[in-house]
Amino acid sequence: MTRETQNLDQKSLRVITGSTADWSALAADCVCFANASGGCLRIGVEDGQMLPPAAQRVPVEMLDRLRKRIGELTVNVQVAPTLVVAENGGECIDLVVARSIGVASTVDGRYFLRVGDACKPVVGDDVLMLLNDRPQVPWETMRSLGVPLAEAAPEKVAALLQQLRDSDRVKDSVKDKGDAELLTHYGLSEGGVLTHLGVLLVGRPADRARLGSAPVVQAIKYDELGQKVNKWLWADYLLSPMELVEAIWVEIPDFHESYELPDGLLRQKLPAYDPRVVRELLVNALVHRPYTQRGDIFLNLHPDRLEVVNPGRLPLGVTPQNILHASRRRNERLATLFHDVRLMEKEGSGFDLMYDIQLSQGRSVPVPKEGPDSVCVTVGRRVLRVELVKLMADADARFQLRPRERICLGLLAASEGLTARELASRLELAHADELQSAWLGRLLSLGLVQSSGKTQATRYFVAPALLKGSGLDGKTTLRRMEPHRLRALIVEDLARYPDSSSGDINRRVGPEVPYRSLKRALDELTAKGQIQHEGLARGRRYRLRQD
Repeated sequence: MTRETQNLDQKSLRVITGSTADWSALAADCVCFANASGGCLRIGVEDGQMLPPAAQRVPVEMLDRLRKRIGELTVNVQVAPTLVVAENGGECIDLVVARSIGVASTVDGRYFLRVGDACKPVVGDDVLMLLNDRPQVPWETMRSLGVPLAEAAPEKVAALLQQLRDSDRVKDSVKDKGDAELLTHYGLSEGGVLTHLGVLLVGRPADRARLGSAPVVQAIKYDELGQKVNKWLWADYLLSPMELVEAIWVEIPDFHESYELPDGLLRQKLPAYDPRVVRELLVNALVHRPYTQRGDIFLNLHPDRLEVVNPGRLPLGVTPQNILHASRRRNERLATLFHDVRLMEKEGSGFDLMYDIQLSQGRSVPVPKEGPDSVCVTVGRRVLRVELVKLMADADARFQLRPRERICLGLLAASEGLTARELASRLELAHADELQSAWLGRLLSLGLVQSSGKTQATRYFVAPALLKGSGLDGKTTLRRMEPHRLRALIVEDLARYPDSSSGDINRRVGPEVPYRSLKRALDELTAKGQIQHEGLARGRRYRLRQD
């Protein structure tokens, strides 16, 4: 048994039994999962518990009743209840909810969506977004152009079939299919007619143009003053989205520039843009855009950054604040094809990969920004500090760090240290208690990262010896001062300057000390009776307590 996640929720058995039964709430939870990526409702496990009560027994007839009631209360929701016996002997129900083909709702017309580990209502304009993202007939499977399979571009068909048969991600049983069967298996054709997806990937340029939403890409280079100095355009529909990825990478010379960094007596080359980051950005733009909406993809190359602007908003449930963890496929079959020919990694790993690479190379992390009708992702080109590259490379070579461990180490090395709350915010985590198990991993036990303080005030920082060995041992500051030393400094300050505001104390003790840490120390000294205060809010003044 595990904790609640994007695809798992736990409910008490009381939600379906006795006078406390709440079938309406359970139906809403099922709609949440159906509109997301599916999931499992574990009924019979109390909040905060990992297992059902040992003496708990579930009547077998409850499974049929559960299936019937959910069918009566929802639309487009398919469930499969199963009786489960836990390791302690207690019984519970695993209610598996399938991802719906169309849009799921309750019978009274309410819509919900699973976001993270919570069920969120979908209201207002978001309902239209949900309907657009989850049509009854997906755009990929439509055949409105009526292009016969025989009129597909033969060279594109041959190239795609060869890529699929050479891929180690495609099962042997699929590779053994005939050419026409393989195209049908991946949704490129149906009944001898190319689907929209088939026209997009293996159609002729004229047919691809008729789609109306086949990708057009513009790459524009700017100088330091923001003036356009060069432009590349792919607007002739000659290339499929798969071919565009390679063509854009090859044709833009800026992607092949590099820096030379000092490495002892030698020089180390670092690409201006890592090819894995650029390709991931291009794949995201081509695979996850809404093909029911027209608009060009823009690559804006500035001296210090690359901006990739894609038409359409993020899928419903994905925001710039949770993009590192949330995962929604907008074009299922296109994403499957890109994955199977090794043009993209598994679902939900793209931003992790870009975070890992950017931080390992001493650069800033990708920054997504959502506009009214577009999404822009910015990646930095310049290395923030050369020493960061050496630190990350040395640590990874010695300990073979996992991707999430490298991300945490990179974030901490680029700062003076972060509190648990600050680090959780940088990693877009809802709870700071997820850091230890899921992200920091072995960093503390390996001695690469140290900590001070407790709970959410815990401060994590890179081990000073590691910083010194990499040349990152800059000027000593007060940011990591231990709480008891900070309290002693405050007492000393108030002995000399009574009736001071918290801002004045912060300025004299050290402006680099986080204000929240200083305010916490003032509250602790007040509670212990060492200092006292008068006034409220900004008018509050502190002095030593006079007995």
